[in-house]
Amino acid sequence: MKKIICIALAVTALLLAGTSPSHAFRGGHGGHGGHGGVGVWIGPGWGPGWWGPYYPFSPYYPYYTEPPIVIQQQPDTYIQQTPQTEQPSYWYFCREPEGYYPYVKKCPKGWLKVVPPETPEDGEEE
Repeated sequence: MKKIICIALAVTALLLAGTSPSHAFRGGHGGHGGHGGVGVWIGPGWGPGWWGPYYPFSPYYPYYTEPPIVIQQQPDTYIQQTPQTEQPSYWYFCREPEGYYPYVKKCPKGWLKVVPPETPEDGEEE
């Protein structure tokens, strides 16, 4: 019987020794190391402080972040223009004084519309 009691006390001592690191939050005293000590526990441990060690840090205030702004752009639409018919260009000729606009600035008798001569394209010169 004595042997069973000794084994039970040894197991209890080992179990209690295993619980002491769980109560040593960062070494105690603000994380600057702790002081040794021996505690005696009797009962299931539901007394004051059974809920665990105090959390030493103050809670932070939540920071509200706005959701990102997403703008979905519409695809570019291309509207094809109908080809414009080329307006015939005219030269303006004056008989007195004889010459073409813009070389002659004033024409007292009126300007004559003249269709310009066809200019040969590059490579078609005679």
